Amino acid sequence: MKKIITIIRNLTKTTLILLVLSILGIGLQEVALAGNNITIKGSTTVLPIAQITAEVFMERHPDVKISVQGGGSGIGIAAIIDGTCDIGDSSRSMKEQELSNAVSKGVNPKANLVAMDGLSVIVHPSNKLTGLTKNQVKDIYTGKISDWSALGGESQKIVVVSRDSSGGTFESFGEMALDKAKVRSDALMQASNQAVASTVAKTPGAIGYVGLGYLSSQVKALTLNGVMPSAQSVLSNKYTLSRPLFMYTNGASQGVVKDFLDFVLSEEGQKLVEEAGFVGLK
Repeated sequence: MKKIITIIRNLTKTTLILLVLSILGIGLQEVALAGNNITIKGSTTVLPIAQITAEVFMERHPDVKISVQGGGSGIGIAAIIDGTCDIGDSSRSMKEQELSNAVSKGVNPKANLVAMDGLSVIVHPSNKLTGLTKNQVKDIYTGKISDWSALGGESQKIVVVSRDSSGGTFESFGEMALDKAKVRSDALMQASNQAVASTVAKTPGAIGYVGLGYLSSQVKALTLNGVMPSAQSVLSNKYTLSRPLFMYTNGASQGVVKDFLDFVLSEEGQKLVEEAGFVGLK
């Protein structure tokens, strides 16, 4: 036993670490990979951007593993504050209470702008209307208008579909389209942009709102005050429901997280943003 203790004492620090890792069955490659893992949580609007850029980045860097999860902007921001993710996706800016909470925990949130978006008002493809005014959208979502006939459409009950309160999309729509008015109590609250789009696609009479990346032939996008949501109308500030999209970090990003964000903001990364249906910054 004394001989074993003497041998251990004579080992260098590096050799001792290698010995412990060997006993535990952990290889050096696994240790290295531990520092190359990135966890991304948050906005379902930013989710397609995070997914497509993470996929390509991992193809370029096989030693990097990126986990991408949705849940809503509130979830992403809370995860950054709690230290349970490296990047918190958000389709809105942080609230004062969130910033105060972050500071109290020694967290310094940094908003990394990665794309622009236009909140798109959508209806079921069978709807004959092609556009609404902002005031009409507000009247629908606050309960003043409940039938499409009041807007020149067919006599049919309006089924209002909305994001739930955990989403930045809900916050943005409430501020920009509803002037902070309360959404009607019978609205169908959905947990993601995709859930809103899917509900509208299969519900005649439905109306909803989603990010640009969730538009498809399954739903019909309406003009708002005569302007169709598009990259061009967002960049020209002609579309009134335009907003920035963020990837939050705790302070300035470093290491592999910085490498990933640099890739998202690169020419190739911004092309992927556009492929996902959103508006690139370059």
